[in-house]
Amino acid sequence: MIKAVFIDIDNTLLDFDAYVREAMKNGIKKYGLGSYEDSMYRVFEKINTEMWMEIEQNRLTYDELLKTRWNRIFSALGISFDGYTFEKYFKACLFDSAIPVEGAIDILDYLKNRYILCAASNGPYEQQLNRLKNGKMLSYFSKVFISEKVGFSKPDKRFFDYCIKEINADSKDKLSPCEIIMIGDSISSDIAGAVDSGIKACYFDRQIKGCNSDLHIDYVINKLEDIRLFL
Repeated sequence: MIKAVFIDIDNTLLDFDAYVREAMKNGIKKYGLGSYEDSMYRVFEKINTEMWMEIEQNRLTYDELLKTRWNRIFSALGISFDGYTFEKYFKACLFDSAIPVEGAIDILDYLKNRYILCAASNGPYEQQLNRLKNGKMLSYFSKVFISEKVGFSKPDKRFFDYCIKEINADSKDKLSPCEIIMIGDSISSDIAGAVDSGIKACYFDRQIKGCNSDLHIDYVINKLEDIRLFL
């Protein structure tokens, strides 16, 4: 029986993709870098995904990502501009960004009084906390677990071990991993980490990409409201 729900932030509760498109469009205009085209976002998505996977595999640090991400993106786009300057602009915008994914508040309302509800995200602690606050979501959570504060990033089992330990420190009835479910949009981060930790896994396939994975995934949803079907 599920007693606690861990839920990812970016592209699960808050629409990171929509933020990126908006920030790129405004930033390209701000720095006089030409005209924004949707194909530019696809370049960002590819490179950003690759770099976060390197972080998940401990082949890259978050600080290294910040120093090199936009240089790599601009190089692929054929744009001559200092990537770190753009990164500082991009990160400042992200700190306040709070574009909700459709149905996010409704599902948090539904889960709040039924389960121990915790956010579980990679990223900078203060940034993610502020975004949840701006999105009027912070008050829904008993705990907010962010990789910078935890000391480990998803899918590292130590991230999930830390989360479980923190929940059990405040609970008379100690939860086992099988009584917890992780809901998120990343197979390599959310789902792989949950499976490795013995936690049930719900893949939020919002873009309906399908699931090409050998991992045992307990549930696959395309809309957040579908969580009501099994919780």
